[in-house]
Amino acid sequence: MAKLKVNGKSHTVDVEDDTPLLWVLRDHIGLTGAKYGCGIAQCGSCTVHIDGVAVRSCVYPLGALSGEEEITTIEGLSEGASHPVQQAWAELDVPQCGYCQPGMIMAVASLLNTNPNPTDEDIDAEITNICRCGTFVRVREGIHLAKTKKA
Repeated sequence: MAKLKVNGKSHTVDVEDDTPLLWVLRDHIGLTGAKYGCGIAQCGSCTVHIDGVAVRSCVYPLGALSGEEEITTIEGLSEGASHPVQQAWAELDVPQCGYCQPGMIMAVASLLNTNPNPTDEDIDAEITNICRCGTFVRVREGIHLAKTKKA
C-alpha cells in the first residue's frame, strides 16, 4: 500500500512499486488529465508536478515517492482554470486537438515558477513537450502572454 498526496488530497493505493505514476493517477485515483503519449518520457503528455517540478509520469515509478511529496495534476493546478498559463491558453486558443495540452500546460507552469521571464532560448531548452498538431508557435505566444499575467 502506498500513500500519496495528489492535488491536496490523500490517497492510498495498492499497486506495485514499479507501477508508473501515470497509471496510478489515471487507473487508481481517476485523474485522467495527464495523458499517455509515448511511454518513454519523450512527448510530455503525461507531465505532472512533484513538489512543483515537472516530471514525466509515464516513467516515474511509484516506488520513487516517499508519500510526503505533493503531486499536482492539471486537475489541481487551479480553480476554474484561473492559472495564468490556462488563461493565456484560452485567450490565444493555443490547443488544436488538445491531447498534449495538459502536459504542455504543466511543463510551462513549472518553467514559469522557476523562471518567471523566460527568453525564447529558455523556452526552447525547457519546453521539450511534443505537440503532434504543431501548435508550437501558439505555445510560445502563450508562454509570453502567461508570464505577463503572473502577479
